[in-house]
Amino acid sequence: MYLYTPDEIDRERAHHQAVIQGANNLDVKRIGNLGELAFEQFCREYLPVEMWEWENEEAIRRCNAESFSGHDFEVFGYEIDVKTSRDVSAFRPANLLENDPDDDIVVMVWHRDNEDALILLGWERTETLRSKVKTQEAYSGEEPEKLAHLTARPMNELQELGPNTAHMNQKPQNPFKPGDRVVKAEDSDASVAVVVEVLPPEQDVNLYGQTIDGEAVSVAFPNMLDDGPGNWREIHPAKLASYCDDQDIKLYTYKHTNLEYAENPFTAGDYVIKPDYDDPDLAVVLEVSNDGDRDITVSFCKHLEKEFGEQIDIPPADLNSRCDEAGIKSYSYKHDELSFEHQY
Repeated sequence: MYLYTPDEIDRERAHHQAVIQGANNLDVKRIGNLGELAFEQFCREYLPVEMWEWENEEAIRRCNAESFSGHDFEVFGYEIDVKTSRDVSAFRPANLLENDPDDDIVVMVWHRDNEDALILLGWERTETLRSKVKTQEAYSGEEPEKLAHLTARPMNELQELGPNTAHMNQKPQNPFKPGDRVVKAEDSDASVAVVVEVLPPEQDVNLYGQTIDGEAVSVAFPNMLDDGPGNWREIHPAKLASYCDDQDIKLYTYKHTNLEYAENPFTAGDYVIKPDYDDPDLAVVLEVSNDGDRDITVSFCKHLEKEFGEQIDIPPADLNSRCDEAGIKSYSYKHDELSFEHQY
């Protein structure tokens, strides 16, 4: 069996995609999305990328509605549907066959009540399910209820459907996640960027006319995000890919080894606090300077709201000058004295 523990990004995307999809039952759709994410992680680690495809990968990553497809994955040429349930009776042969008679293979995923962990119980061919149902129907005796048959082949046997090269462990090494602030590695004058998408690490990605075979990350730059219609800093990082897709905000793709975490991650418009205060007030970054030790200038939100109202509709690039004009006091700190205080 294979254990999958969804992180905050996975859970948020699974839910928001269900909302965008317009699902009648959000819980069922969200859990189904998590089941697909669990199986995708299995494929990433153990199957050659050129031999499997996730039909809903972009839809879930960008929280868009799915285009119609009769199955979730295609692996080694087989059509695979992922079934996720808390009730293991859903994995009885007759129940599986009733819901998915047309797919080649069904993968069974069990989830905990609070959805903090999912287990890939196994898989089975639908032709085998038909045979088992037919055998059960022909069985003349009574099947003990306590011994009701659940069908499942071990997950590692799925590799045997493909070539010998399927027996591999290619666990992704990419350390970044949506929302991280990064800069181009070994560039002393690099601009801070925001990670928007972590692409499937085994996909070939075309960068500037060259194909890289590795782990890629798509980022957006804060000044471009600031030009969008909404305050992107109040959007959960899991939804940034959806926001950028909807608003046609340009993304830039890098191999993950060409990026590193930003030492000074702040940009104008960020919400911050000084965490060593007992009850820190929320502040907004007005300016980031490369000169001097106190390289971050902020103003406290309570002062900005008093002057401009609770809904401060001022582009981050103009905040510093508008505060000067209004006589709003600002304060300067070292960047390592501050921390993000996210508003999503």
